[in-house]
This record gives sequence, structure tokens and C-alpha cells, in this order.
Amino acid sequence: MFHSSALSSPHPEATSVGRTAVITGATSGLGLVFAERLAAAGYHLTLVARGTDALNAIAARLGHGDRRPHIITADLGTEDGVSRLLEALTTAVPDLLINNAGYGLAEAFPYSTPADEQTLLRVNVGCVLRTTHAVLPMMISRGAGAIVNVASVAAYGPVWLASTYPASKSWVLAFTESTARSAQLKGSGVRMMALLPGYTRTAFPQRAGMTGPHMPQWMWLTSEQVVSSALRDLERGRTISIPSLRYRILSQVLRHLPRGVTTRFSLDRSVPREETVAAATAG
Repeated sequence: MFHSSALSSPHPEATSVGRTAVITGATSGLGLVFAERLAAAGYHLTLVARGTDALNAIAARLGHGDRRPHIITADLGTEDGVSRLLEALTTAVPDLLINNAGYGLAEAFPYSTPADEQTLLRVNVGCVLRTTHAVLPMMISRGAGAIVNVASVAAYGPVWLASTYPASKSWVLAFTESTARSAQLKGSGVRMMALLPGYTRTAFPQRAGMTGPHMPQWMWLTSEQVVSSALRDLERGRTISIPSLRYRILSQVLRHLPRGVTTRFSLDRSVPREETVAAATAG
């Protein structure tokens, strides 16, 4: 089965040398921290993102020679980009797949364009579905492997009104749970986990218009906190990882309180179109 204990070991290279990992959205935020942690643990990495220069710079920093990460330049909001990633995954199924790339729209629905909404679904839903479909049969066949799908605490409810982002992350959560808890994965040695971070200090929330003017400091997490929690939970075999006690409590509130109550505290994105900004992507 998949072993992630090396990630918290004082000498991770002793147990992870030779293992492989593919990370999407790997040039910033959570993806970059995942890459740093897994490189330190001895993994052979494949980093996926849109920017070739950024990928090369990170690959050069994380390893040299046969330890240098492989890079795939791919825009996962396009069919060509997804196909390029799928080809690499089916050619060499990794020990660990981290579906971290995400897409958010700064414009409120329905003032976003249908094309932009399709791109959001392609990155946040379609890519997760297709990459999981590509690697899972081989992982099951060999009795080892792990998949981490990055969702959001927003998966538990419409914390942003007039936004399709929470809905896309609800799909990621439901898909991951339904697959991970199925008979075909139980006892197979393969793990699937949905990672549900709250507000994290990356460029993504600000650029995608997902922050309010008076966000309290307690709501913010660092990428390091989120990744450390995720790797611990993966090691423990958890299906859902929610970093920090504050967000575990919030997730229970979102799940159990009436929608009419929780939406009163949601960030309403329904602003005039001329006041919104362009769409933003992560990775």
C-alpha cells in the first residue's frame, strides 16, 4: 500500500527514494509547498503548470541530474493541456497524484461568460475526474497508490453567493468520498483523500475575488500549515482532510445549520459587472 510515513520522518530520503509524484498547479501556493515537501522526502516529481519559465526555475531549485523534477507545461483549462497530462499519467502511473490546480472567476454569476464557466468546470471538475480515471485502475491493479484532490471548505455550502466555485468543489468532495469509500478501494492499498483548506495565504483568493474587505486574521492559514496537515492525514488514511480546528468547526456549522442561517454570513459576489475584475487561475 501507499506509505507516506517518510514525509514526517527525520530522514525521509531513507524510505521514499524512487517513489513518484505528479502535482498540478505546482508553481505557487499549495502546489509549490507540496513539491518542496515531497522533493525533500526523496520523491521523483513531475510538476504541471502553465508557465514553462516558472516550472524550470522550481525544478532547478528542487533537484539536479536524475533528481531534477520533470516538467509538463499544460493549461488544464484546455483540451490540449489536459490531454498532454493524461498522456504522461497513462505512460507512467505515479505513486501519488495531487490534483491541486484550481480555477476561480472574479465575476459574479450570471455576469461571467459561458466560456469562462466551462473553463472553471474543466479545471475544477473535468480534470480531476479524468486524471483519477487515468491512474486509478493501475493503482488498484498493483495494490498501491494515493490521490489527493484539493477541494475547499466551501464544498460544504455556498459560502460565496453568486459563484459557481463552491459548487465545483462540492463535486470534488462528493466524487472523492464516493470513490474512496467504495468496495473496490477498501483494502486495496490505494488511498483517495479530499483536502478542504479554508482561506489560505496564496495569490489565488485575492486574484479570484474571494476575499471581503474586512477578513479577520484568524481565518487565514499558510500553505505550509495546509500541506503539513494534508500529509499527516494522508498518512493516517483519512478520506477528508480539513486543516486547523477552526475550519473543522466551521465545516460542521456549514453542514448542519440551515442554509438560511449560514448564507447570511456568506460573501455575496452579486455586484455590478463593471465593478468586477478579470478571471484568475491558480497554477
